[in-house]
Amino acid sequence: MSRIHPSYSSCRPRHQHAAASTAPPPPPRPAVYTVWKRSTMGFHGTDGFSVYDHAGALAFRLDNYSRRRKLFAGELLLMDGHGSPLLALSPQIISMHDQWNCYRASEEGHGKRTRTQQLFSMRKCSIMQTSHEAEVYMSGPTNAPGRTGHVPSFCVEGSFRRRSCKIRNSNGEQVARITRKKAGGAALSLTLAEDVFSLEVQPNVDCAMIMAFVIVLDRICWKPYTPLMCSS
Repeated sequence: MSRIHPSYSSCRPRHQHAAASTAPPPPPRPAVYTVWKRSTMGFHGTDGFSVYDHAGALAFRLDNYSRRRKLFAGELLLMDGHGSPLLALSPQIISMHDQWNCYRASEEGHGKRTRTQQLFSMRKCSIMQTSHEAEVYMSGPTNAPGRTGHVPSFCVEGSFRRRSCKIRNSNGEQVARITRKKAGGAALSLTLAEDVFSLEVQPNVDCAMIMAFVIVLDRICWKPYTPLMCSS
């Protein structure tokens, strides 16, 4: 069975010639993650995300949240691979466009978790905006969803359900993209199921924020989901 988060360390040559001291440093590469729609809590009925970096290390996680109506859903907590809270995502109860708000999250003594400043709001686009699935407004005194003449900070174009979409900033530059995950070598390339997909984030872009976008997309582009029995 193909691994969903392969390590590329074995592909590096054992002997490399030292580059000349005058050679410019190589340009930064995009961060590539494998996103698995599976909670790290390995028992039946859990729903969440496990996100691995290019070396197979757990980078982000979201454990065991339910798909109840947002009035009862409560907050979703994005954590790093060690379980430390990063971002808290909360649904806005009264919203025509299924809006979610994101806050910084931290952990105080005795395991108490708190949230502080709001970072962004993300919502489903209107029916008239057929080319975009969602839009994001970074928090600020004049930066609010629905403000007349205001341009979203980020837009999601494409189809998240089909795992084929791009995230662009207000200048139209691509900052991240989601694609179907392929496994196997050049001779045998297999496209994995939709619960495993690739996330590519451009350099100098906040990867945790982009992963928060993915979580909200999973909620506002909702379709029935029944977690499978997780293997050990």
